[in-house]
Amino acid sequence: MTIQSEMTSGTRASVVAWARLGGFIILIVTMVPVFLVLRAAGSSKTEKMPLLFHGLLSRLIGFKIRVHGVQKDRTKGQPVFFVSNHSSYLDIPALGSVINGCFVAKSEVAGWPVIGSLAKLQNTVFIERRAVRASTQSTVLRNCLEEGKSLILFPEGTSSDGMRTLPFKSSLFSIVEKPLLSGQHVTVQPVTILCTEIGNMPIGRSWRPYYAWYGDMTLVKHVWDVFKIGSFTVDVIFHPAVTMEDFGSRKLMSEYCHRTISKGVDQCVTGRFGT
Repeated sequence: MTIQSEMTSGTRASVVAWARLGGFIILIVTMVPVFLVLRAAGSSKTEKMPLLFHGLLSRLIGFKIRVHGVQKDRTKGQPVFFVSNHSSYLDIPALGSVINGCFVAKSEVAGWPVIGSLAKLQNTVFIERRAVRASTQSTVLRNCLEEGKSLILFPEGTSSDGMRTLPFKSSLFSIVEKPLLSGQHVTVQPVTILCTEIGNMPIGRSWRPYYAWYGDMTLVKHVWDVFKIGSFTVDVIFHPAVTMEDFGSRKLMSEYCHRTISKGVDQCVTGRFGT
């Protein structure tokens, strides 16, 4: 039975979707007030609240997240600049459940219903990708790193079907060209993320749009289909971390990250990890 037929074969899928929607609402209603109270009190516990939220949301959606490689630990005053490919808004809870960092998102996301509000709560850094704003945006991101905050960037600038890695925009790599005020270079870690199974079956190209969100897809319909399916295997590969000292220019680092992540996508597709 195909994913399409399962989703249209009766009321069960719709019942499951409504249950997941209810769970999502309960998750927001219970966690957001707690987060706001803790943040108002200046509690350090707010730092790990996004990890908890994304972890619970991933379980609610039906994610099975398989982690490969070793994530670079963030020590005090030593932020990590995570660079990842991007195929869907679903990458956010998947990565957010395993990485304690601030996502970098395009400014339009701030205005999205629900998603924009949640993104603001978890200290997402919103940027405009216009060339005339590049200097200002770099300063904002650089300040986050100086404050010890790790960042998660999708340098493709948009999402795709995930089968290939789009060209990277190297301009934002400029924030790691110079050492921090502490004198240490920022650690950069390439990350590959890809949905590889739906309903415990290898995902084919025709099924990929049930996870990937791109082009002119309608967000509400896509979310509803996700709730109806509710069974995704997502592979996350943490590649060896590097610094600008290894390359000397943001363009070379960007090219390296692109090659490394593209290879990771091939590994996810073939199931040959560690090669």
